[in-house]
Amino acid sequence: MSPQSDRTRLIASATRRGLGRRPVSPPVERASTMLSDRAEAMRDDADGPIYGLEGTGAARELRAALADLEGAERAFIVPSGLAAVTVPLLALTRPGDEVLTTDALYGPSRRFLSRYQAARGVATRFLPAEADARAVLAAIGERTRLVLLESPASLTFEMIDIAAVTAGCRARGVLTVLDNTWGAGLAFKPLAHGVDVSVQALTKYAAGHSDLLMGGVAAADPRHARAIGDTIEDLGWHVSPDDAWLALRGLRTLPLRYAEQARSALRVAEWLQARPEVSRVLYPPLPGSVGHDLWRRDFTGAASLMAVVMTGGDAAAGRRLLDALTLFGLGYSWGGFESLATHETHQMAYRDHPPTLEGELIRLHVGLEDPDDLIADLEAGLTAFAG
Repeated sequence: MSPQSDRTRLIASATRRGLGRRPVSPPVERASTMLSDRAEAMRDDADGPIYGLEGTGAARELRAALADLEGAERAFIVPSGLAAVTVPLLALTRPGDEVLTTDALYGPSRRFLSRYQAARGVATRFLPAEADARAVLAAIGERTRLVLLESPASLTFEMIDIAAVTAGCRARGVLTVLDNTWGAGLAFKPLAHGVDVSVQALTKYAAGHSDLLMGGVAAADPRHARAIGDTIEDLGWHVSPDDAWLALRGLRTLPLRYAEQARSALRVAEWLQARPEVSRVLYPPLPGSVGHDLWRRDFTGAASLMAVVMTGGDAAAGRRLLDALTLFGLGYSWGGFESLATHETHQMAYRDHPPTLEGELIRLHVGLEDPDDLIADLEAGLTAFAG
């Protein structure tokens, strides 16, 4: 029998036999105290968690589904996507270590490194956003313990050759962590490409309905998994059973939503690229866009998040564009069923190596609405942008 697809396995794990009569989804179990029948069994976890912090049925099933999706030894869930990034950084670095990353890193991850980790004695170097695998490997120094990657990168969507970076890091004894929220564990498999720890914001595509906060962490090496698990235990972090249940429900339909939104996003990107108000569309699946060749080689699908570099304009023009939209919601985050738009030009000021942009930077997330309706909405926005 040939290996089953992600789409099949995510559902088959819910219908497996041998568990007796039961609901398709595990029940929501709200508990702090877990009771045992006998004193000698109170510290034996063979029959399940011994305290609510360890997670009840929905959380355990969600972790198992994520581990299967990621091809991981173990997977963990934490209270936010940012926590998914910070946990392995805390678990795998020590004072005196250095983290190497690029200037396009997700803003809150950058803040954690620059503020919390710096005070703890862990240094960070930010390479230019366009640094390729050779530049990253050449920058590794004696103190470099970990390389933190995003591909595509936040806001400007640079791609990097992950397999080349991980092979070079492994040869140098340096760990790699990849924020794979854009790939969602579906379009790209970090662990199969040599990454040590894969993280993603389950808030986004896995949950899919913009109604919860959660992060996922997956590790291939048992030693790394143990360090991550110990860190979560020591910090006392916990995901509520209700949120775990919602995320598990969302995960079952993830492949269908992800693919449908990607189809719509490509249509929108192609339309935008032909508009005179638009200088560039930053969307790796779009031919001619940044990182397209690497995306085509390594990815099997795409998220529906992109950025648009406008032809000129100013902050007021960017606000006019957003205010003219009626279908695109004005809100941060992405990966839900709804389309969203944000104005991101000001974020470039926080970079050590700001990019040269031809105009204002707008980020778009394409949801499950009809793409023709979204295009009509964007046309009204572009008219307002032009003034």
